[in-house]
Amino acid sequence: MAQQSTNDPASLTRTGQSNATGSARALYLKLFSGEMFKGFQRNTIARDLVMKRTLSNGKSLQFIYTGRTKAEYHTPGNSILGNSDGAPPVAEKTITCDDLLISSAFVYELDETLSHYDLRGEISKKIGYALAEKYDRLIFRQIAKGARVASPITKSGFVEPGGTQIRVGTNAQASDAYVPASLINAFYDAAAALDEKGVSTEGRVAVLNPRQYYELIQNVGSNGLINRDEQGDTLQSGNGIIEIAGIKIFKSMNVPFFGSYGTKYGSASATNPGVTSPGNVGSFIGETAEDGRASVTGINNNYGNSSDFANSCGLIFQKEGAGVVEAIGPQVQVTSGDVSVVYQGDVILGRLAMGADFLNPAACVELIAGAAVGSTGNAAFGATYPENA
Repeated sequence: MAQQSTNDPASLTRTGQSNATGSARALYLKLFSGEMFKGFQRNTIARDLVMKRTLSNGKSLQFIYTGRTKAEYHTPGNSILGNSDGAPPVAEKTITCDDLLISSAFVYELDETLSHYDLRGEISKKIGYALAEKYDRLIFRQIAKGARVASPITKSGFVEPGGTQIRVGTNAQASDAYVPASLINAFYDAAAALDEKGVSTEGRVAVLNPRQYYELIQNVGSNGLINRDEQGDTLQSGNGIIEIAGIKIFKSMNVPFFGSYGTKYGSASATNPGVTSPGNVGSFIGETAEDGRASVTGINNNYGNSSDFANSCGLIFQKEGAGVVEAIGPQVQVTSGDVSVVYQGDVILGRLAMGADFLNPAACVELIAGAAVGSTGNAAFGATYPENA
């Protein structure tokens, strides 16, 4: 694939293009990049809610997590060489970058000529949506994974807190996931658990399915339990406009939800909330969670399998709960020159390279409904840390 370049006179000569035409193509590339990144930025939630670092060399980055330490009295005359208990304990977590993630489309030049709209800009935006969707799904799966494991701190004499699972409601029906009173109770339980485990109150967020979010707005918006925080044009947009127990709430169609993403239609059961489909939903609505284990080509981390999210119905976490490494941020590449002439069109390619995993399990809370905490489909992905695979 020949990537668009504004400094390729040979290419311009071969295709009979003028410098002005080359400048126009460079401007188009800039516009496509803007549309793609705009689409990505507007649709990704998780990127700014977890620890993010840029990978410049190598395939992985190390994150450290320190446990707690104690204060002790000094004995006159004794040397001070650190606490006698050797605190604080430290654990290291390595997050590996997955293979290159891409989304692309071929734009036929004649289609552009005959169309009455900006075809390339629209396609670029949809490519950004696709990358954002995958980005969020991987991070949310890792937060659920962190909620199910003990602390990585294994120093003798230290027991650090691990992740938390909270059941929404008490019935063996997934429909409890939509009961506002049960959701509110779960939020306060989660806030208490995070407080008890010493997790900072700064940066606490929740991600729910859209119908859960709107149930909260309709049923508890005026009873004093929710603090409404109007943020200009984000009102009613789902971008964190309501809080419960100091936890800002977001909505997303990419959060694991009873083995699917974002929603699930059908008859009520322990793994189905029993919502009637509105009809004509398309093939990507309520998409079943794919196999995300490290054995899958392109994946170098363990994001679990669809069966691992059988009763998952929401996440509550703090920024330290998960981390993401980016080797290549969201970018656009467009073909040009001889390639465009031969195929009479261009390929618009969006790409990124990232990897994610949980960091501090104590900062991860998973909401489940229809089953007991730790039951089949809600247990840890594996027993080995840090791979947990």
